[in-house]
Amino acid sequence: MKKISIWQRLLDLIAPRLCVVCGRRLSPAERVLCAVCNLHLPRTGFQQSPADNRMARLFWGVIPVEHAAALFYYEASSPTSNILYDLKYHDHPEIGREMGRLMARELTASDFFEGIDAIIPLPLAKKRRRQRGYNQSMELARGISEVTGLPVWNQIVRRTRFVKSQTQMGRQERMENVADVFEAKDLSAIRGRHVLLVDDVVTTGATMMACAREILKTEGVRVSLLALGFTKS
Repeated sequence: MKKISIWQRLLDLIAPRLCVVCGRRLSPAERVLCAVCNLHLPRTGFQQSPADNRMARLFWGVIPVEHAAALFYYEASSPTSNILYDLKYHDHPEIGREMGRLMARELTASDFFEGIDAIIPLPLAKKRRRQRGYNQSMELARGISEVTGLPVWNQIVRRTRFVKSQTQMGRQERMENVADVFEAKDLSAIRGRHVLLVDDVVTTGATMMACAREILKTEGVRVSLLALGFTKS
């Protein structure tokens, strides 16, 4: 168990940290989520069958995917949706780092990361990156890397343009919205490699598909997918 410093305890007294889901005060040993909300997080369990689950099936017949998983089921306006809202819109990159660690610890037990060579976070357009100040997928990737030791390769692919919000779009509209928005920068680095694409939430899979298509232009590359949240449809 990680030792809690006297400075951390003092800081928690002066500026108490709150659970992102329920708003209750966190203990010195807790990070982002309190123990109760962590226990009741609506986990998908997709890592138990990473080649055949609700997320993996989105990509069947479209792109070849080795494994696919997400930590929890995402539902708009639910208490757990605060995790993603605060990460993306309320200037809390530390949520991404901690949730990445949480995902990695839980999925490591099922050998989900076995055979994977590197992590590629889905890039943001420059405009969005400037607005937010960070890429939430990059923060998740960093947390995963800390636990697994896998390198994060964030220079492989870039996002070429800003696209409008997809929140109210259907599957076909989303696919058209993100068509050709990704461009490979150095595909030679991933030739023959097994890479893990990481994003914050998967709804129709359109964004993941668009990025994976660009990466799969490389000879011998294999792709797996991981998201923090998965939207039930």
